[in-house]
Amino acid sequence: MPNILSWEDLSDLQSNDIDRINGITNSYSNLRLFGQKESDAKLIFYRDRHAWCPYCQKIWLWLELKQIPYKIKKINMFCYGKKEPWFLEKVRSGKLPAIELDGKIITESDEIIYSLEKKYGFLSTSINATEFQETRRIERDIFRSWCEWLCRRNSMFPSIDNRKINFKKNLQKLENLLEQSETGLIDPFYDSDKIIRPGTGDVIFIPYLERINASLCYYKGFDLRIKFPLINKWFSLLEKEKAYLGTQGDFHTHSHDLPPQMGGCFKELNEKQIYFSKLIDSGKGLGNLELNSEIDSEYYSRFALMRVIKHKEKIININPSDNGEFDIALRSALTYMINNEINIPDNCCGKGLRYLRDRISVPRDMPLISARKFRQSLEKIASFDESNETYEIPFNNRYDQNPNNFN
Repeated sequence: MPNILSWEDLSDLQSNDIDRINGITNSYSNLRLFGQKESDAKLIFYRDRHAWCPYCQKIWLWLELKQIPYKIKKINMFCYGKKEPWFLEKVRSGKLPAIELDGKIITESDEIIYSLEKKYGFLSTSINATEFQETRRIERDIFRSWCEWLCRRNSMFPSIDNRKINFKKNLQKLENLLEQSETGLIDPFYDSDKIIRPGTGDVIFIPYLERINASLCYYKGFDLRIKFPLINKWFSLLEKEKAYLGTQGDFHTHSHDLPPQMGGCFKELNEKQIYFSKLIDSGKGLGNLELNSEIDSEYYSRFALMRVIKHKEKIININPSDNGEFDIALRSALTYMINNEINIPDNCCGKGLRYLRDRISVPRDMPLISARKFRQSLEKIASFDESNETYEIPFNNRYDQNPNNFN
């Protein structure tokens, strides 16, 4: 297939890797210094290897916004694989996140932030501040009502099923809180350059609102960002933060990684739900409902290419398709992603390309826009395979997402 780029040709077109230690927030680093010395990294942050855990995201964001030098050790979550024995010796429960600070292991995300505040100072408001308690109640009420709606089967009597109504009432409390904000953020502070940044109050809302936004689009057809304009504005402000973008998951990852974490997520079939879920599953994504930010499409495509080339041997070997045929089909998809040229191989390996499409994990493997471009390219070539077969995504665990292959 002379028009399908070789791996050598593709290598010339990839982006350079980022500075993982001092550059933008990323899931690949094992050390973050923010321009300081390695000896300044006194803190060890134990987070999930998959870069998915919402409680880990909360600590991760706090450290990145505060720019505390730290080391990272990555641990499996139970639904992706067995916990590392050495970590269980440190933390018997295996709970994540955890930090090691001044020789002491601390677990539970709120306790971790409180300990970090005592050591390094506040990120705007203290997590235990009295004036912060109503904000914390709103966050907990939203979380509980989301779980009630998402994780219980539909009632046989819709007229008495108030779960959606209750959830919207709790979201309205946050909308009302944001209405009082002059900046559009929940807990803003000014950094050393006098730029307004999100504080602890924003950090505690981010992980679950991100997952709520994704899961309710996919399972319920509920477009949160349209129905709540101030929450949409809050999301949009966060999406200008490189610290946040480095931790942000996409709708595909959240929709399919939530069920084993939550004990099941149940669909509410309606026109929007069917439409949204098809766009998410196909890799097209939901545009501004997912990420409302200016996009350098070429950069993200080349970044995706760089990440694929780095792991190409593992990607090819773990794919269930014939290695040689899949290699050509994968290069065809990458050629399309980079050059917008369609070159159909003799065997499109549609089932194998869709296997990969459904197992790209954001942000573990690449940023949201890179994953969107890559998923779309995989689906484009796969669509020429008339069989239209896929390997089902597991619902009870994600052992197919073994992150050990992608360190």
